[in-house]
Amino acid sequence: MAREQQLTKVFVEVADSLIDDFDLIDFLQRLSERCVELLDVAACGVLLADEHAVLQVLAASDENTRLLELFALQHAQGPCVDCYRSGRPRTNVKLEDPVAAQAWPQFTPAALRSGFVATNAIPMRLRGKVIGALGLFQTTDHALTEEDTALAQALADLATIAILQQRTAAHSETERSQLQHALTSRIVLEQVKGILAERWQVTTDEAFTALRAYARAHHHQLSVLARSIADGEFDTDRIPRTVPHH
Repeated sequence: MAREQQLTKVFVEVADSLIDDFDLIDFLQRLSERCVELLDVAACGVLLADEHAVLQVLAASDENTRLLELFALQHAQGPCVDCYRSGRPRTNVKLEDPVAAQAWPQFTPAALRSGFVATNAIPMRLRGKVIGALGLFQTTDHALTEEDTALAQALADLATIAILQQRTAAHSETERSQLQHALTSRIVLEQVKGILAERWQVTTDEAFTALRAYARAHHHQLSVLARSIADGEFDTDRIPRTVPHH
């Protein structure tokens, strides 16, 4: 699919986010997947700063545990932290460069062990204030062009818009509580992934795939469905186990 067609698809999804019944986590999940397709990178993650200005993973192109742990490492160090603090993009960072290992002694070797050789971080801005970062990983050493970087910034801006579009039923949340609500939804989703993985004896990635497929097929918001499961209000036997048992 041509980049123009892919961009059209992204903007249609953004338009859908303007309705009241909007699933933020699933939207950001899809946006991170679109970033991989549009920017020709291996992985993408959306990291949002919590109330203590610590970056937390909100969505990732792949729910693989190792990738999520790699993004989580950036709560304390890494290009996304530097990007968040400075408000400036960090692009085409070569992880095999000794400077990277010196700057981020925990993050860099972990990224290299996962097969990544380059990384990028794009700021997520809100009215001049940085609220998070879009992290991009590459398994090849091809550099992002200026056009790629501009597109990545546009996609990061879309993620910011989507996060702030999230509202309570009364539409009365403040900006800070909107951000915290998004992070809380992700935490609940992580808990439910673990519950289902243990219950079904599958990986958390497989559990997430089954949960997400059910939510989409039955028009449930992913975050609302996860909350219902966490609260014991939803029978998980209703969810088809679309992955083999181990």
